Order: sequence, then structure tokens, then C-alpha cells
Amino acid sequence: MIIDKKTKYVWYASYGSNLNRDRFLCYIRGGKPKGSEKEEIGCSDQSLPVNEATHIMHYPLYFAKNSVRWQKQGVAFIGLSEDEKHHTYSRKYLITAEQFMDVVKQENNGVTLDIDLDEIMKQGFKTLRDSWYGTILYLGKEDGYPIFTFTADWDLDVPFVKPSNEYLSMIISGLKTTLGLEDTAIVDYLSLKPGVAGNYSKNDIDELINRL
Repeated sequence: MIIDKKTKYVWYASYGSNLNRDRFLCYIRGGKPKGSEKEEIGCSDQSLPVNEATHIMHYPLYFAKNSVRWQKQGVAFIGLSEDEKHHTYSRKYLITAEQFMDVVKQENNGVTLDIDLDEIMKQGFKTLRDSWYGTILYLGKEDGYPIFTFTADWDLDVPFVKPSNEYLSMIISGLKTTLGLEDTAIVDYLSLKPGVAGNYSKNDIDELINRL
């Protein structure tokens, strides 16, 4: 791990398809992720993350909306209310602040947002744009670097929507290969999430795992 002391680094904590490292690197270096319908442009700085680790978020995970990227079906969001009872797996990547802003831009369909990370750290979260991923959350610090993620501002006040097989498989792949979870833990984790519950049985999820 090589840290440039002149560069501002932040942790980006992912909880959806970016749990899969290969998928996340399409946001860094560009490319079309497996199963996705969209080619990503990448960051202006295409340097790889200088560190990464598993991180637990105490925010509720759910699936909503209809994503053009993912077969016009549901994608992952987290609610805005922190609660220790919630246990959402994420993968955090230590990247430059500039790269984080480029990732946010790509998640907002190319719209550049005016992101003041210091202000967000003081407030806890801030909605910069009324969009799916236009709300930035500050999740604390680790190793001296702030942890950020992004979600929507509606805080679970939307209909839950079934994610596509391709999208859920990307998350499963991240949980299994990047985070190292056992198959039974993945099934138990995903089967109760709003949008998955009632749309995928435990056997359905197990079948997606076996296809990887």
C-alpha cells in the first residue's frame, strides 16, 4: 500500500453491486460490468484503490426503483436512519477524494455535484441532488480517513422492487469472493431484505450462488 501524503484520500463504502471488486473497478478504469447494460467511463485518475476492507453499516438495506443499467429492475439503497440492529455488509475502498467525486458523478448519470466533504462530515449527510444516489452519508473514520457512501433521500418511503438475477448475482459474487462469506450466510443475509423477500426464495438465492 503506497499512500501519497500530499493526496486527500477517503474510504468509499459500497453496499450494492460495487461489493464486487471487478464491478467497482469499472467505475475507476471504465468498462462494462458483467450483467450490466451500461458502459462506464471511469475516473479521470484511474489509479487502483490503495487499500480495501470489509465494513459493516448500521443502516437498512433495501431494493427499489427500476434501473436501466440492470434490466430495469430494482437496485440497492440504504436508509438514512442509523440503528445498531441493522447489519449491512459493505466493502470500502480507499481512493482519492477526486476519484470518489468521479464515482458519485457516474452514479448520477454524468451530473457533476458540488461536494463539500468537510461540510458533510459535520452534518452527517447531505442531499446534493434529488436523485437515486444524490445523498452523501458520512459513516465515521477508520485509519484516519473519513468513510463516505451515497444513497437516496427518500429513506425507504418508496415501493420495494425485485432486483434482477444479474444484479443480485453481482452482489452475491461480491459477498462471496470479495468479502468471503459462506453460502448459507449469504442466503440468510439477502433473503430478508426488502425487495428480495417475497420475490426470491432461499432456494432461488442458493441457485444464483451455484451459478457463479
